[in-house]
Amino acid sequence: MLTGQGFYLTTTSISLPEDDYIEGAPELVAEVAASSASYDLHDKKEAYRRNGVQEYLVWQVFEQKLDWYCLQDGEYVLLQPDENGIVRSQVFQGLWLVMSALLQGNMAEVLVALQKGLNAPEYTEIVKALSERNSG
Repeated sequence: MLTGQGFYLTTTSISLPEDDYIEGAPELVAEVAASSASYDLHDKKEAYRRNGVQEYLVWQVFEQKLDWYCLQDGEYVLLQPDENGIVRSQVFQGLWLVMSALLQGNMAEVLVALQKGLNAPEYTEIVKALSERNSG
C-alpha cells in the first residue's frame, strides 16, 4: 500500500476491522527520505521499532544511500549484501535487491536479482502457504 512518501507490505499482522481503520504493524515499511532523512532515521525508525515493524527500508535521496534494517531481538540491524551485492529480505523470502544497482539506475541488474529471488525455492514455499491460507 502506498502512503505519502513510502509504502508498506504485509502478509499477516494487519487487520481491517469493521471501522476500516488498519490495526497492527506491517512487516515492511519503505520510505523515500529527502529533506526528512534525519526524522525518518530517528523518530520514525524508533516508532516502527517500538510497534514491531519487522523491516524498514529507507532511501536517502540526497545522500544516494539505501539502508535496509531488520528487527532482531527488539533492535534494528542493518542488513548486509551477500557476495553478489544482493540484500535479501528476512521477512519476505524471495524479495532480493541489488541496492547499488538501484542507486545507479541499473534497472536491468535490479530486475535480474529480483527475478532470481522470485524463482528461489523459499519464495515458492511462501506463495504456496499464502495460497493455502487464502483458499482454506
